[in-house]
Amino acid sequence: MLEILHRLFSFAGTGELLRQPFVHNALLAAAVLGLLAGLLAPLIVTRGMTFAVHGTSELAFTGAAAALLLGANLRFGAIAGAVLASILFGLLGLRRGERDSVIGVVLAFGLGLGVLMLALYHGRSANKFSLLTGSIVSVDPTGLALLTGCAVIVIAVLAVAYRPLLFASADPDVAAARGVPVRILSLVFAVLIGLSTAMAVPVVGAILVLAVTVTPGAAAARVSSNPVVVTALSILFAEVALVGGVILSLGPNLPISGYAATLVFLCYVGCRLVARYRRAAVRTA
Repeated sequence: MLEILHRLFSFAGTGELLRQPFVHNALLAAAVLGLLAGLLAPLIVTRGMTFAVHGTSELAFTGAAAALLLGANLRFGAIAGAVLASILFGLLGLRRGERDSVIGVVLAFGLGLGVLMLALYHGRSANKFSLLTGSIVSVDPTGLALLTGCAVIVIAVLAVAYRPLLFASADPDVAAARGVPVRILSLVFAVLIGLSTAMAVPVVGAILVLAVTVTPGAAAARVSSNPVVVTALSILFAEVALVGGVILSLGPNLPISGYAATLVFLCYVGCRLVARYRRAAVRTA
Protein backbone atom coordinates (compact mmCIF):
# COMPACT_ATOMS: atom_id res chain seq x y z
CA MET A 1 0.00 0.00 0.00
CA LEU A 2 2.79 2.43 0.92
CA GLU A 3 4.52 1.65 -2.36
CA ILE A 4 1.35 2.41 -4.30
CA LEU A 5 0.84 5.69 -2.43
CA HIS A 6 4.45 6.65 -3.04
CA ARG A 7 4.01 5.98 -6.75
CA LEU A 8 0.77 7.95 -6.92
CA PHE A 9 2.17 11.01 -5.16
CA SER A 10 5.76 11.01 -6.32
CA PHE A 11 7.11 14.44 -7.23
CA ALA A 12 10.51 13.22 -8.42
CA GLY A 13 11.44 15.07 -11.57
CA THR A 14 8.36 17.29 -11.53
CA GLY A 15 10.41 20.50 -11.46
CA GLU A 16 12.46 19.40 -14.45
CA LEU A 17 9.37 18.33 -16.39
CA LEU A 18 7.68 21.67 -15.73
CA ARG A 19 10.42 23.26 -17.86
CA GLN A 20 9.64 21.05 -20.86
CA PRO A 21 7.72 22.54 -23.84
CA PHE A 22 5.24 19.65 -24.03
CA VAL A 23 4.27 20.27 -20.40
CA HIS A 24 3.75 23.95 -21.15
CA ASN A 25 1.40 22.92 -23.97
CA ALA A 26 -0.43 20.57 -21.61
CA LEU A 27 -0.84 23.25 -18.94
CA LEU A 28 -2.14 25.76 -21.48
CA ALA A 29 -4.55 23.16 -22.85
CA ALA A 30 -5.73 22.35 -19.33
CA ALA A 31 -6.29 26.04 -18.60
CA VAL A 32 -8.34 26.51 -21.77
CA LEU A 33 -10.35 23.36 -21.10
CA GLY A 34 -10.94 24.53 -17.53
CA LEU A 35 -12.38 27.78 -18.83
CA LEU A 36 -14.68 25.97 -21.28
CA ALA A 37 -15.80 23.38 -18.75
CA GLY A 38 -16.37 26.00 -16.08
CA LEU A 39 -18.50 28.13 -18.39
CA LEU A 40 -20.64 25.25 -19.64
CA ALA A 41 -20.98 23.15 -16.46
CA PRO A 42 -23.59 25.33 -14.67
CA LEU A 43 -25.79 25.38 -17.79
CA ILE A 44 -25.37 21.62 -18.22
CA VAL A 45 -26.49 21.04 -14.63
CA THR A 46 -29.40 23.49 -14.92
CA ARG A 47 -30.61 21.90 -18.14
CA GLY A 48 -30.29 18.36 -16.75
CA MET A 49 -27.94 17.32 -19.56
CA THR A 50 -25.43 15.26 -17.58
CA PHE A 51 -26.30 12.07 -19.44
CA ALA A 52 -26.05 13.96 -22.74
CA VAL A 53 -22.47 14.93 -21.90
CA HIS A 54 -21.66 11.29 -21.20
CA GLY A 55 -23.22 10.26 -24.52
CA THR A 56 -21.36 12.98 -26.38
CA SER A 57 -18.04 11.93 -24.85
CA GLU A 58 -18.61 8.34 -25.95
CA LEU A 59 -19.34 9.46 -29.52
CA ALA A 60 -16.25 11.67 -29.42
CA PHE A 61 -14.37 8.51 -28.45
CA THR A 62 -15.94 6.71 -31.43
CA GLY A 63 -14.89 9.49 -33.81
CA ALA A 64 -11.37 9.48 -32.41
CA ALA A 65 -11.21 5.68 -32.72
CA ALA A 66 -12.28 5.94 -36.36
CA ALA A 67 -9.60 8.56 -36.98
CA LEU A 68 -7.00 6.34 -35.28
CA LEU A 69 -7.98 3.41 -37.48
CA LEU A 70 -7.88 5.49 -40.67
CA GLY A 71 -4.65 7.30 -39.76
CA ALA A 72 -6.35 10.70 -39.52
CA ASN A 73 -6.07 13.44 -36.89
CA LEU A 74 -7.61 12.24 -33.62
CA ARG A 75 -8.96 15.65 -32.67
CA PHE A 76 -10.80 16.10 -35.96
CA GLY A 77 -12.26 12.64 -35.51
CA ALA A 78 -13.34 13.44 -31.97
CA ILE A 79 -14.92 16.72 -33.10
CA ALA A 80 -16.81 14.99 -35.91
CA GLY A 81 -18.13 12.29 -33.57
CA ALA A 82 -19.07 14.70 -30.78
CA VAL A 83 -20.79 17.24 -33.04
CA LEU A 84 -22.71 14.46 -34.83
CA ALA A 85 -23.82 13.13 -31.46
CA SER A 86 -24.86 16.59 -30.32
CA ILE A 87 -26.94 17.18 -33.44
CA LEU A 88 -28.60 13.77 -33.06
CA PHE A 89 -29.38 14.42 -29.40
CA GLY A 90 -30.67 17.88 -30.25
CA LEU A 91 -32.90 16.72 -33.09
CA LEU A 92 -34.14 13.42 -31.66
CA GLY A 93 -34.35 14.20 -27.97
CA LEU A 94 -35.50 17.75 -27.48
CA ARG A 95 -38.22 16.68 -25.04
CA ARG A 96 -36.89 15.85 -21.59
CA GLY A 97 -39.14 12.80 -21.38
CA GLU A 98 -37.49 11.14 -24.38
CA ARG A 99 -33.97 12.57 -24.08
CA ASP A 100 -32.48 9.80 -21.92
CA SER A 101 -33.77 6.98 -24.11
CA VAL A 102 -32.47 8.63 -27.29
CA ILE A 103 -29.07 9.24 -25.72
CA GLY A 104 -28.92 5.66 -24.43
CA VAL A 105 -29.67 4.23 -27.86
CA VAL A 106 -27.08 6.38 -29.67
CA LEU A 107 -24.50 5.95 -26.90
CA ALA A 108 -24.70 2.15 -26.99
CA PHE A 109 -24.37 2.07 -30.77
CA GLY A 110 -21.44 4.51 -30.80
CA LEU A 111 -19.59 2.82 -27.94
CA GLY A 112 -19.89 -0.59 -29.56
CA LEU A 113 -18.68 0.81 -32.86
CA GLY A 114 -15.74 2.52 -31.19
CA VAL A 115 -14.65 -0.67 -29.41
CA LEU A 116 -14.84 -2.53 -32.73
CA MET A 117 -12.63 0.07 -34.40
CA LEU A 118 -10.05 -0.16 -31.62
CA ALA A 119 -10.03 -3.95 -32.02
CA LEU A 120 -9.29 -3.51 -35.74
CA TYR A 121 -6.44 -1.08 -35.02
CA HIS A 122 -3.07 -2.85 -34.82
CA GLY A 123 -0.87 0.11 -33.89
CA ARG A 124 0.55 1.04 -30.49
CA SER A 125 -1.64 -0.01 -27.57
CA ALA A 126 -0.79 3.28 -25.83
CA ASN A 127 -2.77 5.12 -28.52
CA LYS A 128 -5.86 3.07 -27.66
CA PHE A 129 -5.41 3.59 -23.93
CA SER A 130 -5.00 7.35 -24.27
CA LEU A 131 -8.46 7.67 -25.86
CA LEU A 132 -9.97 6.35 -22.63
CA THR A 133 -7.73 7.98 -20.01
CA GLY A 134 -6.12 10.95 -21.78
CA SER A 135 -2.48 11.83 -22.35
CA ILE A 136 -0.65 15.11 -21.80
CA VAL A 137 1.97 14.25 -24.42
CA SER A 138 -0.79 14.30 -27.04
CA VAL A 139 -1.09 18.09 -26.68
CA ASP A 140 1.12 19.46 -29.46
CA PRO A 141 1.15 23.05 -30.82
CA THR A 142 -1.34 22.08 -33.55
CA GLY A 143 -3.71 20.55 -31.03
CA LEU A 144 -3.35 23.57 -28.77
CA ALA A 145 -4.17 25.91 -31.65
CA LEU A 146 -7.24 23.83 -32.54
CA LEU A 147 -8.36 23.81 -28.91
CA THR A 148 -7.92 27.58 -28.67
CA GLY A 149 -9.90 28.10 -31.87
CA CYS A 150 -12.77 25.96 -30.58
CA ALA A 151 -12.66 27.82 -27.26
CA VAL A 152 -12.96 31.17 -29.05
CA ILE A 153 -16.01 29.88 -30.96
CA VAL A 154 -17.69 28.55 -27.82
CA ILE A 155 -17.01 31.71 -25.79
CA ALA A 156 -18.21 33.96 -28.64
CA VAL A 157 -21.49 32.05 -28.94
CA LEU A 158 -22.00 32.13 -25.18
CA ALA A 159 -21.30 35.87 -25.10
CA VAL A 160 -24.11 36.43 -27.62
CA ALA A 161 -26.63 33.86 -26.42
CA TYR A 162 -25.95 33.51 -22.69
CA ARG A 163 -28.97 35.41 -21.35
CA PRO A 164 -31.63 33.68 -23.48
CA LEU A 165 -29.82 30.37 -23.00
CA LEU A 166 -29.86 30.79 -19.22
CA PHE A 167 -33.58 31.72 -19.37
CA ALA A 168 -34.36 28.69 -21.54
CA SER A 169 -32.33 26.48 -19.22
CA ALA A 170 -34.06 27.65 -16.03
CA ASP A 171 -37.64 27.59 -17.35
CA PRO A 172 -37.99 26.42 -20.98
CA ASP A 173 -41.80 26.62 -21.03
CA VAL A 174 -41.92 30.25 -19.91
CA ALA A 175 -39.01 31.10 -22.20
CA ALA A 176 -40.84 29.60 -25.18
CA ALA A 177 -43.97 31.57 -24.24
CA ARG A 178 -41.89 34.76 -24.20
CA GLY A 179 -40.66 34.10 -27.73
CA VAL A 180 -37.23 32.68 -26.91
CA PRO A 181 -36.16 30.20 -29.65
CA VAL A 182 -35.82 27.29 -27.22
CA ARG A 183 -35.43 24.57 -29.88
CA ILE A 184 -32.68 26.42 -31.73
CA LEU A 185 -30.88 27.25 -28.49
CA SER A 186 -31.05 23.60 -27.41
CA LEU A 187 -29.39 22.54 -30.65
CA VAL A 188 -26.75 25.30 -30.42
CA PHE A 189 -25.93 24.40 -26.83
CA ALA A 190 -25.67 20.72 -27.74
CA VAL A 191 -23.11 21.59 -30.41
CA LEU A 192 -21.14 23.70 -27.90
CA ILE A 193 -21.05 20.69 -25.58
CA GLY A 194 -19.89 18.57 -28.50
CA LEU A 195 -16.99 20.87 -29.34
CA SER A 196 -15.85 21.14 -25.73
CA THR A 197 -16.18 17.41 -25.11
CA ALA A 198 -14.21 16.60 -28.26
CA MET A 199 -11.39 18.83 -27.05
CA ALA A 200 -11.42 17.24 -23.60
CA VAL A 201 -11.23 13.60 -24.74
CA PRO A 202 -7.56 13.63 -25.89
CA VAL A 203 -6.49 15.31 -22.62
CA VAL A 204 -8.59 13.64 -19.90
CA GLY A 205 -9.98 10.68 -21.86
CA ALA A 206 -13.53 9.68 -22.75
CA ILE A 207 -14.16 7.92 -19.43
CA LEU A 208 -13.81 10.98 -17.18
CA VAL A 209 -15.10 13.84 -19.32
CA LEU A 210 -18.05 14.01 -16.92
CA ALA A 211 -15.69 14.79 -14.05
CA VAL A 212 -14.58 18.10 -15.55
CA THR A 213 -17.68 19.14 -17.50
CA VAL A 214 -20.37 18.49 -14.90
CA THR A 215 -18.91 18.29 -11.39
CA PRO A 216 -17.60 21.90 -11.24
CA GLY A 217 -21.09 23.22 -11.98
CA ALA A 218 -22.74 20.80 -9.55
CA ALA A 219 -20.29 21.85 -6.83
CA ALA A 220 -20.74 25.57 -7.40
CA ALA A 221 -24.53 25.27 -7.40
CA ARG A 222 -24.32 23.91 -3.85
CA VAL A 223 -22.99 27.15 -2.41
CA SER A 224 -24.73 29.85 -4.46
CA SER A 225 -27.77 30.53 -6.63
CA ASN A 226 -26.28 33.64 -8.26
CA PRO A 227 -25.43 32.71 -11.89
CA VAL A 228 -22.32 34.92 -11.92
CA VAL A 229 -20.96 33.45 -8.68
CA VAL A 230 -21.79 29.91 -9.75
CA THR A 231 -20.01 30.38 -13.08
CA ALA A 232 -16.94 31.92 -11.44
CA LEU A 233 -16.69 29.11 -8.89
CA SER A 234 -17.26 26.51 -11.60
CA ILE A 235 -14.36 27.91 -13.64
CA LEU A 236 -12.16 27.95 -10.52
CA PHE A 237 -12.96 24.31 -9.68
CA ALA A 238 -12.40 23.17 -13.27
CA GLU A 239 -9.05 24.98 -13.44
CA VAL A 240 -7.91 23.48 -10.13
CA ALA A 241 -8.88 20.00 -11.32
CA LEU A 242 -7.30 20.18 -14.78
CA VAL A 243 -4.17 22.24 -14.14
CA GLY A 244 -3.64 20.54 -10.79
CA GLY A 245 -4.21 17.15 -12.41
CA VAL A 246 -1.51 17.83 -15.00
CA ILE A 247 1.03 18.88 -12.36
CA LEU A 248 0.27 15.96 -10.02
CA SER A 249 0.51 13.42 -12.86
CA LEU A 250 4.00 14.50 -13.98
CA GLY A 251 6.09 12.82 -11.27
CA PRO A 252 4.28 9.44 -11.28
CA ASN A 253 4.00 9.55 -15.10
CA LEU A 254 0.35 8.47 -14.91
CA PRO A 255 -2.78 9.66 -16.78
CA ILE A 256 -4.18 12.92 -15.46
CA SER A 257 -7.76 11.65 -15.42
CA GLY A 258 -7.62 10.12 -11.94
CA TYR A 259 -5.98 13.19 -10.42
CA ALA A 260 -8.38 15.60 -12.10
CA ALA A 261 -11.39 13.54 -11.04
CA THR A 262 -10.16 13.39 -7.45
CA LEU A 263 -9.48 17.12 -7.21
CA VAL A 264 -12.87 18.13 -8.61
CA PHE A 265 -14.59 15.56 -6.39
CA LEU A 266 -12.92 17.09 -3.34
CA CYS A 267 -14.23 20.50 -4.49
CA TYR A 268 -17.72 18.99 -4.68
CA VAL A 269 -17.49 17.42 -1.23
CA GLY A 270 -16.18 20.69 0.19
CA CYS A 271 -19.11 22.62 -1.31
CA ARG A 272 -21.60 20.13 0.12
CA LEU A 273 -20.04 20.56 3.55
CA VAL A 274 -20.24 24.35 3.24
CA ALA A 275 -23.90 24.10 2.22
CA ARG A 276 -24.66 21.80 5.16
CA TYR A 277 -22.90 24.16 7.59
CA ARG A 278 -24.94 27.10 6.26
CA ARG A 279 -28.22 25.22 6.68
CA ALA A 280 -27.26 24.24 10.22
CA ALA A 281 -26.32 27.83 11.02
CA VAL A 282 -29.69 29.10 9.71
CA ARG A 283 -31.62 26.54 11.79
CA THR A 284 -29.78 27.47 14.98
CA ALA A 285 -29.96 31.24 14.41
